[in-house]
Amino acid sequence: MIGTLGILGAGRVGLVLARLASDAGIRVLLAGSGDPALIRSSAHGVGVVPLTAREVAEQADAVILALPLGKYRTIPADALRGKLVIDAMNYWWGSDGIRPEFDDLRTTTSETVQAYLPDARVVKALSHMGYHDLEDDARASGSADRKAIAIAGDDPADLETVAQLVDALGFDPVVAGPLSAGIMLEPGAEAFGADVDAAELRAMLERFPTSQRGIRVARVRADG
Repeated sequence: MIGTLGILGAGRVGLVLARLASDAGIRVLLAGSGDPALIRSSAHGVGVVPLTAREVAEQADAVILALPLGKYRTIPADALRGKLVIDAMNYWWGSDGIRPEFDDLRTTTSETVQAYLPDARVVKALSHMGYHDLEDDARASGSADRKAIAIAGDDPADLETVAQLVDALGFDPVVAGPLSAGIMLEPGAEAFGADVDAAELRAMLERFPTSQRGIRVARVRADG
């Protein structure tokens, strides 16, 4: 299990995840986009420690990326060498601008992040559910109305670690597949925005290949 969790991004998603992790008994380090003093009140309000992005990356055992995807190159890649990185980011052209590297269906945005962090181990998770649902729907393990969160990654040990984190935060983990399967969790896919139980989430992932988005992805990848 993760002893110290870092979160880069102190917006709505970052703060919700920080509170859930803190409530689960995990030590949490939080960084915004600038001086930690600017987020001190918000951080203390959810029971976490405000630091700089570099300090968070250096001191945490694993780090969640909850900042705008368009700012991924501001992440201190060298400080994340050898670490587990959980990508909770999504591409929004309205805020990120038109970015061809995020629109390329031959790959995924998480694989783009992995390429920028070659010495880290990236797992896609905590990205397809809205922050309101994350905040309102966390439930204890075994609850009948528990919702699910999908994860995608290449290393079985990392997937197990992230699955344990997702469970601790209050959700049932569902493994979607390798990091490339993160395409099924991005905007445009049925599972994006999903606030459903594990059985329904698995059904959504199974339907992806025959969905319009899935067919388009398959054609683009078949063409190379």
